[in-house]
Amino acid sequence: MVVTSQTLEITVISGENIHVTEDAYVVVRGESLNCYTTKTVKDNDNCGKNSSFLSWNEKFLLNMPLHARSITFEVQCKKFKSVRPIGVARIALSDFLNGIAPENCLQILSYKLRNWEGRQNGVIHFSVRVVVPEKTSATVAVEKQTVADGKNYGGRLTGMDVGTKDSNGVAIGIPFWWNYPNII
Repeated sequence: MVVTSQTLEITVISGENIHVTEDAYVVVRGESLNCYTTKTVKDNDNCGKNSSFLSWNEKFLLNMPLHARSITFEVQCKKFKSVRPIGVARIALSDFLNGIAPENCLQILSYKLRNWEGRQNGVIHFSVRVVVPEKTSATVAVEKQTVADGKNYGGRLTGMDVGTKDSNGVAIGIPFWWNYPNII
């Protein structure tokens, strides 16, 4: 089985000190054509006159190709009928996929946002976790048979379910001609 991608669970938590007057949202991209967008939120200005706090708390499952090197978080707002970029943070995958934290471990990170002129415009808070792929039923069946018998059958399966969880009900088989004359 060839693995071509890995899945990351990303939760866009909040942003602070983001200077925006309109409703803002976050676009998350992982070096692919797919992107995910949060809902728009208004400024929750409870801290003071010059402070800005935005809270999204939205979770995405981001499918990352193995060749990807970064994730981009872009805070945007809608102004009239166009989109106005507020700030961007491009995070290297090596920052949290460096092998130190075990798989399925939740990491909470904060990164500075930069506007298109390169000036700092707030901080974005998010969490990331590497989703461990589930085993297929064929692999589970071999493990169960090995444990039950105490013998290793070398991965041979006889009379067991070899379908995968994501098979979508499609069965592949070889036609059997029951009425075909058997010439020996």
